[in-house]
Amino acid sequence: MDGVSVIVPAYNESHGIVSVLKQVQGALEGINHELLVVDDGSTDDTFPLASGVQGTRVISHGANLGYGASLKTGLRQAKYDTVMIIDADATYPEGAIPELVRRSTDADMVVGARTGRVEGEQALRRIVKNIIVWLANWLAETRIPDLNSGLRVFRRDLGLKYIHLLPSGFSFTATITLVLLSEGYRVEYMPIEYRKRKGWSKFRPFQDTLNMIILILRTLVYFNPLRVFVPLSVALVVLAFFVLGLSLAIEGRAWDITIIAILTAAIQVFGIGLIADLIGKRYKL
Repeated sequence: MDGVSVIVPAYNESHGIVSVLKQVQGALEGINHELLVVDDGSTDDTFPLASGVQGTRVISHGANLGYGASLKTGLRQAKYDTVMIIDADATYPEGAIPELVRRSTDADMVVGARTGRVEGEQALRRIVKNIIVWLANWLAETRIPDLNSGLRVFRRDLGLKYIHLLPSGFSFTATITLVLLSEGYRVEYMPIEYRKRKGWSKFRPFQDTLNMIILILRTLVYFNPLRVFVPLSVALVVLAFFVLGLSLAIEGRAWDITIIAILTAAIQVFGIGLIADLIGKRYKL
């Protein structure tokens, strides 16, 4: 490993940015590294505070483009083949960084998997996160301990290879996790603690949750369409037989048009899944 490029996306993180940068520098002492802060249009003192930390390069968007957009900017600007991303809210333990970097020599991506409950986290948000993780686990056919951890180390070339698939919002980390798993890359997870954040969260519960679900489905349709379309087709067939039984019980005869329409939809959905799978395999050859 020639060195590590550390990308720190920051939007109004004046409460934690300085301590995070100094902790990262201390954790990487003795390892070649560069520290890139991407200021995503902050309206507080994030930019001058980050610029005042010696050895830090600050890149400014000038406007708020999104968490994922900041990471993509950092990927394009990074000079080392190994990239580490870490949030600027002081929630991630700097003590885990050396071990994450060490493990990255034998894996394509190493994720700091958060353990335990986060102090101050709302119950509704925790429930929604668990549902999203369950959906991702089922679609990806593997257990994902932490889908969207903001502390991870991965190969820069892989980030650039799939950068066109990575969103500009909060779903960046979830998407790159699913992409690398779907493509058969080695993804490892290392348990870490998770602290209460400094400053306020920019997460929008409804909009960002909906965007994440859509991106999970889109990513899996792109890489493993049959995993999405086959269960949907089977569900429609089951629905058709349920309607058949219901119609016989209520009226003593079948609702022919309704059942035919549902079965036709099931066949069409299955056919779309096959076509999507064939197209995907053709372009991977």
